[in-house]
Amino acid sequence: MIQSGLGLGPWDAFHYGLYRLTGMSVGVAIILVGVVIVAATYLINVRPGPGTIANMILIGVFADVMLQLLPPAGSWFTAVVMFAAGVLLTGFSTGMYIGAGLGKGPRDGLMIGISQRTGFSVGRVRTGLEIAVLGIGWAMGGVVGIGTIIFALTIGPATQWSLQLFGMSTTGAAPAHPVRPVSETALPRAA
Repeated sequence: MIQSGLGLGPWDAFHYGLYRLTGMSVGVAIILVGVVIVAATYLINVRPGPGTIANMILIGVFADVMLQLLPPAGSWFTAVVMFAAGVLLTGFSTGMYIGAGLGKGPRDGLMIGISQRTGFSVGRVRTGLEIAVLGIGWAMGGVVGIGTIIFALTIGPATQWSLQLFGMSTTGAAPAHPVRPVSETALPRAA
C-alpha cells in the first residue's frame, strides 16, 4: 500500500509521522508503537501471546525490508491494484492470524479490547480507530491521500468479514462456536 503512492494506511501515516519527527525507521516506529499499545491493552485485560510478539516485531522488520524491495507503482492502474490488494490482504490476514489463537497483534488487540468493553462491532471499532489514528498521523506529517481515506473506511468491514470467515464473533472476536476439550472420562480406555 505504501508503494502504491495513493496514501498511507492510517497507522502507517502515524508511523511515518513518527519517522519524520524522530528519524527512526518506519519499521522501528511500528515496533515501538506496538510495545506501547501492548502495555496499554494489558490494562484492559487483553493479554499478549506469542503471536502478539511475533506480529509486533515481524511486521516492523518486514515493513523496512519490503520498502527496499518493492518498487513504487509505475502507473495509476498498478497503484490501484497494489492498494486494493493491500486492503483485502490486511483484512483477510487479520481474521486468519487471530483465528489461530496465538495472540492478537498490538493494534488488533486494541480493537478487540475496545469491542469487548463497548459491545460495538469489531468493524465499527476498527473504523473508529483508523480515523482517530489518521488524524494524529496527519498532524505529525504523515502522508495522507485518497487511499488513506479509502483504507480507513473499508478496513473495518474487511476485518469484520474476515473474522466471521474464520469463525470468530464480530463483537470481541470470541470464537462463534468454541471448541470444547473432550474430558478424559469420555476418552476410550486402552485395553
